[in-house]
Amino acid sequence: MLPKTLLLSALLLGLGACQSKSNTAVVQEPSAPAVTLTGNTYGTAITAAGAQPIATLQQVLADKDSAQIKLIGTADAVCQAKGCWLTIKTPTGQDMRVRFKDYAFFVPKDIAGKQVVLNGWAHRETIPVQDLQHYAQDAGKSKQEVAAITQPEQQLTFEADGVLVVE
Repeated sequence: MLPKTLLLSALLLGLGACQSKSNTAVVQEPSAPAVTLTGNTYGTAITAAGAQPIATLQQVLADKDSAQIKLIGTADAVCQAKGCWLTIKTPTGQDMRVRFKDYAFFVPKDIAGKQVVLNGWAHRETIPVQDLQHYAQDAGKSKQEVAAITQPEQQLTFEADGVLVVE
């Protein structure tokens, strides 16, 4: 008889444990369905999990010069020489240049207009005239447009260790 009693007790405890877990699940607020963004990754493989919209960047930076962040935005322009940088428009309409860590990878040259997820470091920095002219040449600007660049610019930049191009 004792083994049956132990078996019955174990069974009731097991059912009680299952009931407890079930109640916990019912009490919890239903979570919003996860949005899954898929595509091709370049550099370090990343997902869209935890990515923040570009509109939040100023809040994240606040009074800091740099911050590690995962951002989501739309590629505006891409280096047409080899895909070694891209730009994303900030909410104020300025371009944020995205370069790739250690020049270790490139993105396709035809991704302008596509949604991208970037993982890395956002920075505030002053870009020298020579670099601005170089970027303008890479973007296919005319000689006159390149020559018209005569002042350094304060810009947001991003060094990405991974990029997900959403399809």
